[in-house]
Amino acid sequence: MKKAIETLKNGGTILYPTDTIWGIGCDATNEEACQKILEIKQRPENKSFVLLVDGFAMLERFIPEFQEVCYDLADFANKPLTIIYPNAKGLAPSVLAKDGSVGIRITKDANCLKLIRSIRKPIVSTSANISGQGNPTCYDEIDERIINGVDSIVEEKQEMKMTTPSQIIKVDLDGKVTVIRK
Repeated sequence: MKKAIETLKNGGTILYPTDTIWGIGCDATNEEACQKILEIKQRPENKSFVLLVDGFAMLERFIPEFQEVCYDLADFANKPLTIIYPNAKGLAPSVLAKDGSVGIRITKDANCLKLIRSIRKPIVSTSANISGQGNPTCYDEIDERIINGVDSIVEEKQEMKMTTPSQIIKVDLDGKVTVIRK
């Protein structure tokens, strides 16, 4: 964990267990690190990333305006929920969708919280797979190109099965809610 935190602080990329599945991460405000993740995943630049934050105080620093219902949605979700928020600011351009929106999840996972709080910024949380391939359910299923491509690996939970990505919804400023993934 200590090496992963230093890697994040120094603009590197990590492979880590999230609150849902194994992910590749970096400081979500560092464009160079985000570009490296795109290369590692062999992912098109027009796809945005999901970010993890430690709570609404951090979220509000990067999302200046959103619907009040988002507080309730996040607080009462019975499983990890990513909400796509409009008009993000202060983040690396490659984490944003073309319309300036970004998917953010407030994590409750202790390891993820430690990483986020250590750099006091959101971290990228994109699945640990080559673009177009299935999500690995455990560390042993992660493609060697991912393992060799990142700068640091969090060793916690390597034996655990992790099979459920988050739910994703989009909440527009006009209050329209769209379910993207159940």
